[in-house]
Formats: sequence, structure tokens, C-alpha cells
Amino acid sequence: MPRAKLFAVVVFAAIGLAGCFGGGGRYMIGESKAYEASLYRQNCAICHGPEGDGKTLDDGTRVPSLREGEFKAKTENQIYDQIANGGNGMVGFRRQLSEREMRLLVELVKRDLRGQ
Repeated sequence: MPRAKLFAVVVFAAIGLAGCFGGGGRYMIGESKAYEASLYRQNCAICHGPEGDGKTLDDGTRVPSLREGEFKAKTENQIYDQIANGGNGMVGFRRQLSEREMRLLVELVKRDLRGQ
């Protein structure tokens, strides 16, 4: 019986530690205090949704998910170009955001939302 208790303690401890070290959890923009998450909430969430899952606008336009699906902008340079210059219905942010801020958003999309 003591081995069973020890095993249970070890299993629960492992599960708890996995949760602490990002055991495959989804990056949550709304919970992040990172500057780039704040940039996303201020500039991107209105169209792409609060967590980047995409959404349908009031006029029926379907804005794509930044997390999954087929992406037109795949490389860092393509994502940067899309953010800076817009296109396909999206406005460009070259005049609203600094170079650094646009690069931070590229990283947020690639690393945190797409896991690349």
C-alpha cells in the first residue's frame, strides 16, 4: 500500500510541475503581460479576435485565424510585410507602429500563436 501512495504522489507532482513549465498549454494573449500581447490587444484583436482565432466582422467579412489554417504570410518577412503594409482587406500599421513594435508582433505570431 505505501508504494501505491508514493506512486500517486509522484504522478500528481509530475502533473503539477508540467503545468508550471508550459506542459503544452495554449498561449493566452488576454492573460499575458508582455508588451507584444498589449500591442496585439490594441491593434489586432478588433479583427482577429481576442486570442487570434479569427472572427466574422459585422459586415460578414471573415478574418482569418493567426493560430491555425492556411496562412498566406508564412515567413517572418511575409508576416512583417502584412503587418506593415496590409492587404487582402487588412490595413497596414506602418504609420501607427514603430519598427520594433511590428517586429515584436511578428514574433508573437510566429512563436506564440503558431508555435514556430
